[in-house]
Amino acid sequence: MAFDDKQPNPVDVHVGAYIRIRRKFLGMSQGDLARQINLTFQQVQKYERGANRISASKLYQIARVLHVPIISFFDGYADANSGLSGYDSPSEHAAQGFLATEEGIELAEAFPRIRSPRHRRKVVELIKSLAGEE
Repeated sequence: MAFDDKQPNPVDVHVGAYIRIRRKFLGMSQGDLARQINLTFQQVQKYERGANRISASKLYQIARVLHVPIISFFDGYADANSGLSGYDSPSEHAAQGFLATEEGIELAEAFPRIRSPRHRRKVVELIKSLAGEE
């Protein structure tokens, strides 16, 4: 499948989003990551947006700094020839985008600490209500 040269490659966007999520989860700034892999924070920004491709050696360095196996950068991405857009569903795409935000990370860390299933359900209902869903 051919990609538009003016648009970032979907694989690069997916890998960049994973780097951003993992970096934020670790409480690391773009500058922190950049220093550890001998780049500028601007280059890390470009990687995270998928604007620049990451070489294999740099991806290896990033994986070591983020304490993840390299294969994890590709988790959740479907083969372009399978007919999928990179996510199994629109809700998975929305979840990935949400988890890339500060609020998403905070909620993802806090929600499992709510011990009561009833209270967890109430939190979900509150969020749906605030979002305008019934």
